[in-house]
Amino acid sequence: MTYVNTLWNSEKEVDWLSARDSYWKYVKSSHFAIEIEFDSLNTNAVKLMNSEEWYEFLLYKYFFWKYTARNRYVTTTAQLKKYKTTPYGLDELYLIKKKIFDLDKEDIVSGLKIASLIKGLGTAGASGLLAVLFPANFATVDQFAVKALLTLDNLPEKMLVSSMNPHQLKIKDAVILVEIMKNKAKELNIKFTTSFWTPRKIDMILWVVQR
Repeated sequence: MTYVNTLWNSEKEVDWLSARDSYWKYVKSSHFAIEIEFDSLNTNAVKLMNSEEWYEFLLYKYFFWKYTARNRYVTTTAQLKKYKTTPYGLDELYLIKKKIFDLDKEDIVSGLKIASLIKGLGTAGASGLLAVLFPANFATVDQFAVKALLTLDNLPEKMLVSSMNPHQLKIKDAVILVEIMKNKAKELNIKFTTSFWTPRKIDMILWVVQR
């Protein structure tokens, strides 16, 4: 049985906490500060940002956090920077923020569709933004989550996950993945009588176990 299988079925919270803590071992030193900030982000402060502050948050913080490879950061931010050079671009970007904060947090589809309107963000990038802003409702979906889940023997959604392209996830794929992580977080909170576990913490663990 693989480590992922063992952990996924573990009845001991210490096993899950250990896996979550190991996440920090793989964070680049250049990104440690932003990881710490995002781990307990003041979401209300982001909600109150004006259009310029929101743009800079995305450019210098979120995109920097999400796209750790230099070339990916350059190409994705090149798209984002178009808001700065387009008439009323920042107003358009600000309107997307308003929609993000107004959405029903239980509506995963709408959340992903709205966040993916931001230039430079695909499905994975959109999910990450939502997970950072609303960790109790969303999770980051990426190739690592897919590959980790595929190693589970008794995952009910395994056939659906196996049909996904890990490198080109669609919104319908992301919905399935987020729901899997939401359900696992809920299961752990019930099992361990806590409110600590969130979909975001589950995605951190799935990212780690593929290392």
